[in-house]
Amino acid sequence: MDLSQLVQNTVCGGLAAAGFGVLFNVGFRGLTWCAASGALALALRTIALDGGWSMEAASFVAALAVGVAVQLVPSRFPVSRTALHVVGCVPMIPGAFAAKAILGLFAISAQHPVTNETFIASMDNALRVTLIVGALGAGVAIPSLLRVQNDSR
Repeated sequence: MDLSQLVQNTVCGGLAAAGFGVLFNVGFRGLTWCAASGALALALRTIALDGGWSMEAASFVAALAVGVAVQLVPSRFPVSRTALHVVGCVPMIPGAFAAKAILGLFAISAQHPVTNETFIASMDNALRVTLIVGALGAGVAIPSLLRVQNDSR
């Protein structure tokens, strides 16, 4: 494992999550926790990707870890759990795949006839975006749903 890559991704994930915390009107005291949430997510995803996992699986495990960590936060915390979930996972949204999918769709609409390679590449990227965003949502939602189930008993 390349330690410099892990540190870079962890720091960048923390900075991005803190930036999204500012956008979501999280108070100054809570920005540190937003950064920790994003740093945890990107560090775990980087470790999983380095271990040979797919981007979808690595994103799911990282979001699940963020979801579990946020559920351990006390209810009288300066940041809402929902905000910590979102800002921790937003840096993992696959912008590069989304851009490639959209550009591929533009290329398909401009080509007559459409080449199979362009269509397949565009659909592959669109499917990856869909699966990764679904994995992020499921990873964050599972701990929240389990907590609700346990609280109702």
